[in-house]
Amino acid sequence: MKQASQNLTAQESLDIITGMIRQAKGNARRNGFHFLLWGWVVVVANLGMYALTLLNYPYPYVVWAITIPAWIISFIKGYRDKKADRVYTHLDRISMWLWIMFGLAIVVFVVMGQKINYQINPVILTTATIPTFVSGALLRFKPLMFGGASFWAFGLITFMLPYEVQPLMSAVAIICGFLLPGYLLKRRAD
Repeated sequence: MKQASQNLTAQESLDIITGMIRQAKGNARRNGFHFLLWGWVVVVANLGMYALTLLNYPYPYVVWAITIPAWIISFIKGYRDKKADRVYTHLDRISMWLWIMFGLAIVVFVVMGQKINYQINPVILTTATIPTFVSGALLRFKPLMFGGASFWAFGLITFMLPYEVQPLMSAVAIICGFLLPGYLLKRRAD
């Protein structure tokens, strides 16, 4: 029995390779969208919380409500990408579930935050190391791996800071861990 690859013409082989490259670029573009969306939302929320804390607003955490539309946008975009005419690999599934579980962990940190006096920024940053670094490894994209590693370093630093300035350090961490790699990923996909 002949292998299927022996039946392909040179042009058909080239078309398959071109399609795979196009697919990889599309996956990178879709992943870049989520890093940029969440990067900007979390930077704005952290800076907003920092500003409201400086203004002695009694509920500075209210600014985090902007994450609700971001969750909705993220899920809709992910659903549309999955339903679009594209290959959905096991690596895509691993990445999806990794980020969903990270999101659920954040919900637990927020709900149980009182147990640690609501100092959840360092915990979230340290935990964000895992899905960010693994996503970088899955995409074979070193800037995202460095972004994940930077979350570990910023998490460690943030543990040592007073509560009032933790959101400011978290904003810097998100710029380094999500936004810079996200823009590089977007540029790579274009």
